[in-house]
Amino acid sequence: MKYKCLNPIASVGLDIFPDNYTKVDDINEADMILVRSAVMHDMQFPDNLKAIARAGAGVNNIPLDKCAEQGIVVFNTPGANANGVKELVVAGLMLASRDIIGGVNWVQSIKGEEGISKLVEKGKKQFAGKEIKGKKLGVIGLGAIGVLVANAAVHLGMTVYGYDPFISVDSAWNLSRGVIHVKSRDEIYKDCDYITVHTPLIADDNPDTNTKEMINKESIGKMKDGVIILNFSRDQLVNDDDMGEALKSGKVAKYVTDFPNDKTANMEGVIAIPHLGASTEESEDNCAMMAVKQLIDYMENGNIKNSVNYPNCDAGVCNTQGRVAIHHRNIPKMLTQFTGSFAALDVNIENMVNKSRGDYAYTVIDIDTSVNGDVVNKLNAIEGVLKVRVVK
Repeated sequence: MKYKCLNPIASVGLDIFPDNYTKVDDINEADMILVRSAVMHDMQFPDNLKAIARAGAGVNNIPLDKCAEQGIVVFNTPGANANGVKELVVAGLMLASRDIIGGVNWVQSIKGEEGISKLVEKGKKQFAGKEIKGKKLGVIGLGAIGVLVANAAVHLGMTVYGYDPFISVDSAWNLSRGVIHVKSRDEIYKDCDYITVHTPLIADDNPDTNTKEMINKESIGKMKDGVIILNFSRDQLVNDDDMGEALKSGKVAKYVTDFPNDKTANMEGVIAIPHLGASTEESEDNCAMMAVKQLIDYMENGNIKNSVNYPNCDAGVCNTQGRVAIHHRNIPKMLTQFTGSFAALDVNIENMVNKSRGDYAYTVIDIDTSVNGDVVNKLNAIEGVLKVRVVK
């Protein structure tokens, strides 16, 4: 088994690989790729590449459809960096509520003057702020990070509203009973003093599911005057031009973003943080370990967990003589053709798991003999099959 790292990956993760896994420099030799921020859209992938693991949550740097078409499973590591991001969001709340940055910069500007202690006592009033206790926080998106942010804010004495039409069972169980679950973003826009967004980037014609530039002139117009907005999720969730106008007018008091760009970095009222959300030793270690464990399970058992372009599929540990994994289109009669192919070769199927996701599907088949070339060739000949992999 050979893997290529496109970015530095924490050694605590790479050390999990068994001895028969080898790190290579040439991407054309790799069965697997580990990546963090490297942009992969223009890359040509070798035929032997089977999986890509993103040591982090966002996968905008990876061509998901292209990978799916080539039968390459793309994994991410949701939740592995959640605590690191949560802590920075809490810091963002404090930075926006209390003019800490302005105060620190002012002290630096007068540190060479005599009687600095008297100057501080006289000038500190210009940096007075507000406490967050008792204020209303709206959390849009209750995934791994959003849940932690909401729970932390409850403990800090805030009244917390949460919105997520796709909340998972795990997130619902982990969410504090003190969080008020609302049915629309508009309720958060209308009622909250602070709004923090924790959703994936979804470009959709349906306004209820679209998140691209969901913070825009129209949504800002529904908010309280002097609202504070925090974005530690995706840059494109906010329309920069509309945010700039809202900051100038005072409609938005502060905008805290972990994604500075040419526009936001030059706006008054923006607290721009250099994408530090997951930049902790602990987060990087957690992401690396999670990514490697997912790759190993996929390579050795054919199981898929936390894929962003193929369905999750757990066939367990293979206890039969052979196991084959089939990446294919999600179209009718595929399973019939698979079973017919095995029957034609007089091969008995002992177990089969099939899962689908959108246009793509994944099938794992255990048989009572080793998988030979005839089986592979017959499966590859079926229209709609994208890749056949012999797991065992």
